[in-house]
Amino acid sequence: GVSHPPLSPPALVYLPDGSALPLPLEPPPGPTAAELLRRLQGALRLPPTAGEALALWLGSDLLEVQLKPRHRPLRLVRHWPELLLRFSLGSPAAIAQDEPCLQLRRNVFFPKSCELELQEEELLRLLYEEAREQLQGGRYPVDPPEAAELGGLSCRLRLGPFEPKQHTELSLRPLLAELLPPGPPARWGALFRRSRSPGPAQRLLDAFARAPGAEAPPVGLYRDFLRRCHGLPGYGCAFFPGAIERPSGGLLGRGGLRPVSVAVGLEGVTIIDPRQK
Repeated sequence: GVSHPPLSPPALVYLPDGSALPLPLEPPPGPTAAELLRRLQGALRLPPTAGEALALWLGSDLLEVQLKPRHRPLRLVRHWPELLLRFSLGSPAAIAQDEPCLQLRRNVFFPKSCELELQEEELLRLLYEEAREQLQGGRYPVDPPEAAELGGLSCRLRLGPFEPKQHTELSLRPLLAELLPPGPPARWGALFRRSRSPGPAQRLLDAFARAPGAEAPPVGLYRDFLRRCHGLPGYGCAFFPGAIERPSGGLLGRGGLRPVSVAVGLEGVTIIDPRQK
């Protein structure tokens, strides 16, 4: 019979919802990112527009890189330590232990306006899952009222239409960490004041009750969630570790560098300091 070159072990491609899909790979140098993305589209039965809205990324705790169509993931994995030395703030020990994984994520170069024109439910669901994961991880700064509205839409998508007898503050409390995006850190003064404003579970419940009812299709709910995310700093961006000069003075008088996230997207560069509101 005809002999075929042996395949490399399949690559696991992680999807925005946390699941992973094994894809067979040819021997090194292996397929390009464009070829792998086409295979993914076929395996997941995604529409042609997914090739524009989504991209393959290599990511780890130290660095996230969106692959160009011509990039070969197997080759980049072999050169990962060199990329970390150039573009990450990792220590030599952390770099030696770091391993990237292949991820399907939003394409940084896909305009927000085009995102809101998408009609395909599965593609919108993947974009929603990624936005929700980034929110829950605290990557996009969001104030408590907006966090509650986003959490309310997540409740509606996870739990179905709001039912007053079934959905209560008590029933939502175990889901807070999954569905309510974290707000900015509390100021010292706020820690010692008794607040009369509703607690997180009550805010989430109120927003859930305001979410669209049974007549709203999932496509519309995903689009509503993404539209709200468009107003948040950093949405649709690539993130890099950075540092800013901290002025000395104040009570403790400590200066030096403070770590920040640098978000780079179609609309420019945003510096995000997780400790500032």
